[in-house]
This record gives sequence, structure tokens and C-alpha cells, in this order.
Amino acid sequence: MNRKVLLIGATGVFGSRLAAMLAAMPGLSLVLAARSRESLDQLRATLAAQAPAAAISVQVFDRSHVEALAQIRPWLVIDAAGPFQESSYDLALAAVRQGAHYLDLADARGFVAGFPNALEAAASASGVLAVTGASSTPALSHAVLRMVTKGWRRLDAVTAAISPGARAPRGLAVVRAILSYAGRPVRVFRNGGWETAPGWSDLHRLDMPGLGYRWGSLCETPDLDLLPASFSVRHQALFLAGLELATLHFGLVALSLPVRWGLARSLRPLARPLRALAGWLAPLGSDRGGMIVAAVGMDERGTPIRARWALWADANAGPSIPAAPAAALVRILLAGRDLPSGAMACTALLEIDDIMHELDGLPIRTRVDDSHVESPVLYCRLLGRRFERLPAAVKQVHGAESQTIFVGRALARSGRSIPARFLRLVLGLPRTGRSDVEVRLEPDLHGETWTRRFGSARFSSRLTDTRRLGVFQEQFGPIRFVFRLEPTARGVVWRMIGWNLAGLPLPLRLAPQTKAHAEAVDGRYRFRVVVSHSWLGLLFAYRGDLA
Repeated sequence: MNRKVLLIGATGVFGSRLAAMLAAMPGLSLVLAARSRESLDQLRATLAAQAPAAAISVQVFDRSHVEALAQIRPWLVIDAAGPFQESSYDLALAAVRQGAHYLDLADARGFVAGFPNALEAAASASGVLAVTGASSTPALSHAVLRMVTKGWRRLDAVTAAISPGARAPRGLAVVRAILSYAGRPVRVFRNGGWETAPGWSDLHRLDMPGLGYRWGSLCETPDLDLLPASFSVRHQALFLAGLELATLHFGLVALSLPVRWGLARSLRPLARPLRALAGWLAPLGSDRGGMIVAAVGMDERGTPIRARWALWADANAGPSIPAAPAAALVRILLAGRDLPSGAMACTALLEIDDIMHELDGLPIRTRVDDSHVESPVLYCRLLGRRFERLPAAVKQVHGAESQTIFVGRALARSGRSIPARFLRLVLGLPRTGRSDVEVRLEPDLHGETWTRRFGSARFSSRLTDTRRLGVFQEQFGPIRFVFRLEPTARGVVWRMIGWNLAGLPLPLRLAPQTKAHAEAVDGRYRFRVVVSHSWLGLLFAYRGDLA
């Protein structure tokens, strides 16, 4: 017998993504609920085409009319309608009193904070589970933080941030939620204690893998309360949100100033025109969004450590992410996995694998970076615990703590264009041909100096830490190239993500293309570097191995 699941707000941005996930699950009968019959019928037709075997019906429903639940008699009620900033608990109470499980996608701080006390007695009496916040915050952020800090002795600071693509669909409820706190006082745990700051203030320039740099500002979410409480954070716990287009992000900062100064109560009345403006400007951005969770603390060995989990999504897959925790929880309930009864925020019910399973097949990628902050070895600082998993030959070269010389054989190629020849003369690069090679590595507290000798040719570069996870820069005279270091099963890859002249950033599209990697082959360190330019062709290249 199928379990009847009532999904309220099914036609919304997140509700429709959740509906698609639920329609693919065997063992449930899905009731799509919203206020518009026409949009419900359209969604039902779409889902029926995607999942012909699914049992799907529709129900015109207003979440303020909770008495209608008695006729529907669901096994589970899901509220994806929002906004939750000014919602009551009437719907949740009506559901659990009728013996139905309840969960929602609430991201409203006050709603989530008061939920356990408001629902605990009724949920426990009915023997059902009532869960709030089964979404990006707090469900996903907590699952991620448990994973990246597993075994740590302490957690000093955590920052979570989300940044949707400008072309991603945005519901009116989401816009109203953001505007409800912009400029208003937000209570935040900082500097080891509680203080207040204006919503959408506290600008941060975020390094988001897969997306580049984006701006983030203080966002009022349940995690501002729950992260310090769940993880005993010592110094700081922030949740930031950002808009891809800097024009929109800083425009909202400016609009929030009258609220800060007490000249306006709220920006919520501007929700519709601002949503329309964002739609007009959307073509200037992309459909790529993402999330990061970054932590600073001390690992199981007592070593200071930084870690960051990053997720990025393409092709408008981003709105599926807030729906995934709710889908994961439904799957667990259907499977009969042992879960507690009572009312709670979704902070400890899901693991990261549960959530990511619901996103399989979508253009969504994740990565984890960490760094041993005080290591004397540059690559240990860049890769953290992943350094220990590198092949022995790669660790031997990049793990040197004092001056070391490696020798081997190499083949060099020099470009034939005039700029390539000029570059060879200025930097001391080798001519085309095979030769003995000697690499002198001189590490210090700030980085490493590499001096390479190919036969009679000799050139040097300086590698330094940028204090960004997994990112370093290599300097040749006044020019610095910025690389993201990525470990592989056989070694490491350097991916260029920027360059500058004497600290002045240069357009990446004008940079030379660099392909560089090192790997262990038969116990030896094998390297390959190719530098070319779309206009000038090959500039120089070399490959070889070291013992």
C-alpha cells in the first residue's frame, strides 16, 4: 500500500523540484497541493511524463485552511510553500495531531527556533516525527560540517555561504524572505560572543570553487543559532548569502541603508519590483550557483587546520539543492529506518551521502579542501590531510623541509615565435632538446624557491602561499601566476586561475594557457609542463623525471 504524501507549495521553485524527486520514489502516493488548479495540472502532466508509474493526484489547498487535512488524511505532510518568516505552526500542529509525520523547508530563524517547543508535545503524543529546516540550512550545512570536522578536537570558526546564479528561477517567497531582514538588526555569534549587525551587511569576497569570486553578506537563517549550539563554536559562526551580479548585490546593500538608519521599517514591499529587476538583469549573469561551508579549528592530532566543502551546480540545477534534504528524509521514512519521534530541527537526522544521493545525475559537483595552517611545507599547507595520500615520489619532492636537490633527464621544447624566443632569453629557458636536469628546492616559512637547470640553461621561480585553500602563486620576476593545486590518484595537477603584474590583476582570457602536472611512475617523479597562448602558439614546454 502506498503512503500518501501531501506536498504543499508543489508548484513553487523548490516545491516543483521536490515533487520531481518524490515522484520517482516507489511506495508513495503523491498529492500535489497549491492554490492554483491550472498550475497543479501542468505540474502533474510534466511529472507523469517523467515517471509514468507514479501515483500522482492534485489538491487545491491553502495552507491557512488546515481543516482540509481531515479529508485528505495524509501519512506525511510537507510544507514547501513559504515564506516562513511570519508563519504560524497551525499547519504542522494539525498534521501531527491527525497522526501524520510533518516536515518543511523552513529557512526562517524565528520559525525554526520556536518549532521544537511548539510541536514537541503533540508530535510525541501521536508518535510521529515533526521536522523543520529540511533544506540547505540547517540540514545540508550541518551534514557537511559534521563530515569535514570529523575527529577534530575543536572548532574555532565556521562560515557557510550560498550564491545562486543570476538566471536561476527565484520565487516571490524567497525574495520576500531576503528583504525581510535586509538592514534590520541580526543577532550573530562573533568574537566569542553574541552581537548584532545589520542584515545584508558584513561584506565578504568569497572564493567559491567552480564559480570564482562572489560577494556575500550576512544572511539571517536558523544556522546563526544552530551552528554555535550544535558544534560548540569558540569564536565565530556566520551564514552569508550573495547575488551573482555585483550590481544587484551592492544595490541591495544600498537599499538596506534607510532600514539601518530607521527611515524605513522593511524592504518587503519592494519584493515584486525587485524580483522583476533581477529578472531583467539575469541575462548578464549565469545559471551557475553554489554553496561553501568553511571551518577553522584543530584536528585530531592537535594541529591547526582549515577546511572547506564546496558545491557548484550548472544548468539551473541549483534550485534542486534546497529540496534534496527533504527528499532524503522522505526516503528514510519510507525505508522504515529507525528515527526518533517528536519535534526537532533537521540538524542531525541526515548525513551528507543521504542528501547527495537525491542529486545524482544532476550537473552538480563537490570538493573538499583542507590545509594544515602551520606546516613548514608549502604543499602540506595547500593540501592538508590529502598530502599524505599522494604517491611517495610526489611527497618526497614536494614534502622537503630543507634545501634538496633532485636530478634526472628532461626534454625541452621552445616556441618559434618572436615572443617565445624573447621569453626564453629573458627567463633563461632551455632550447629544444634533451638534457640532464637538476632541480634545487629551497623551502622557507613563506614558500619555496625552485631553481631548474636544463643542461647549461638555468631559470628560477618563487612559489608562495596565498592563504586561500589549495591556491598558490608562482612568480617569474614581476609576473605572478595563480594556481589551484588539485591532487589526483597519481600525483598533482596545477590549474591556473589568475595572473597579475606587480600585484595588478590581469584579464584571465589574455593569459597564456598552462597545462602542468606531476605524477609517480615506477617510483620516479615525472613532470610535464606546457605553456602556450591562443595568439602566439607554443611558448615553451618541458617534460622529464627526477630521482
